[in-house]
Amino acid sequence: MFLRYAFAVIQTNEELENPMLNETASSREDHPRQQPVLAADFPGTDPLRDDLRQMVATVLDIKQEVFAEMQDDKDKNRPFLFIGVPGQLVGSFQGNLRLDSEAAYAQLDTLLKARNLLPIFRQAKNEPGELLTNTGQHLVHIIRGRANPPRRAWWPNLLLFIATLFSVLVVGTDLALSQMRDPAQIQAILNNLLPNLWRGLPYAISILLILGAHELGHYFAARRHKLSVTLPYFIPLPFISPFGTLGAFIQLREPMRNRKVLLDVGMAGPLAGLVFAIPILFIGLANTSVIPISHLGGVYEGDSILYATAKILTFGHFLPDGLNDVCIDCNQMAWAGWTGLLITALNLIPVGQLDGGHILYSLIGERARKLYFPAIGIMIALALITQVWVLWVLLMILFGRIYATPLDMVTPLDNRRRWMAVISLVIFVLIFIPTPFAQTTQPAPTPVPGRNSVFVQPFLPPS
Repeated sequence: MFLRYAFAVIQTNEELENPMLNETASSREDHPRQQPVLAADFPGTDPLRDDLRQMVATVLDIKQEVFAEMQDDKDKNRPFLFIGVPGQLVGSFQGNLRLDSEAAYAQLDTLLKARNLLPIFRQAKNEPGELLTNTGQHLVHIIRGRANPPRRAWWPNLLLFIATLFSVLVVGTDLALSQMRDPAQIQAILNNLLPNLWRGLPYAISILLILGAHELGHYFAARRHKLSVTLPYFIPLPFISPFGTLGAFIQLREPMRNRKVLLDVGMAGPLAGLVFAIPILFIGLANTSVIPISHLGGVYEGDSILYATAKILTFGHFLPDGLNDVCIDCNQMAWAGWTGLLITALNLIPVGQLDGGHILYSLIGERARKLYFPAIGIMIALALITQVWVLWVLLMILFGRIYATPLDMVTPLDNRRRWMAVISLVIFVLIFIPTPFAQTTQPAPTPVPGRNSVFVQPFLPPS
């Protein structure tokens, strides 16, 4: 659910006999370390360099250039790590683009493809240790090795989906049993559970629609941009989870071309999931119960701005109101809708490899990294309020600083996409739940349907 994009290892071949630069670059930085490099010879002294120079010159007014230093056979094949692209640096050029950056990248990429070379566009920083300084605004790095991942088998995706279907049916059946008052009927169903899992279909269908739409949103957006991507992997978690699943993910198997693609792929999932989550929530709320607070016990769901608004629109006033509260788990669709909003909000946290991290990085570029520590601070503060966030703090510390950096960081977002990115971040604010669960110390004097789980708290018939 959180590490949604992982780049495949690119196997480079030996088509080019050009020397390679073996110094690795940080996956957190825009630029490779440029040691050692040699100034290019004069035109005509090396056929490969001349070819590269001519191809790059079609899109860049070249001011300076450097090529990788010759290495011995032992080191020559060691991979050069560049923003998550395992490959090897051939050469770098600095100058000013002759064309619109997006058109320039497409044109150069087409020319380089036949040689198994990949272009990377960057803005020149003009910092000490940088490739070249004060000779142009744009850098074009040429990397040897392109993504050509083999096809993945589809049967693991199917097995995980079937396992997740069973898992969410168990949760839905649990919700159905919590509405029953006859202990003998409940025990009979538990003794013959498999034939009775149909009782959990409302929850199972609803939550799988939300998760499936989310992942297929990513999938079809990636395919629209001709990216290699896997089918969704669903993650089952039966019996011990109130949701029955840890979500789902897809694996993007090659880097994204530019920030437009990064935004489209990152944004498509949450928006597609919300198309189903919001109607399902309203349908569920319209068919659930409002019960006295004095009879409530156990764990309560938290409020987001959208969820609070949905309750006001459905019931005419905010709940809880001091006397009554909505029983969110008295209706399977209501619980699925609330769960879908929670999962979407978690994915929209604007850091690292989460969907929100992709959206923020596409919007403001490298400045997104500066928001990492403020985001960690906020999450730690929330973890002090509720332990629910402890795991997420740990995950953000481990993975929150790794961003999916596009190959072309020169091309900006257009105005429409910029607004869509802002709207997506506003949606995060509207659906984020600061305290997803709260424990009450108030006892429930009588059993209340919807507040006792027969799996988490095994049913004990009265003596």
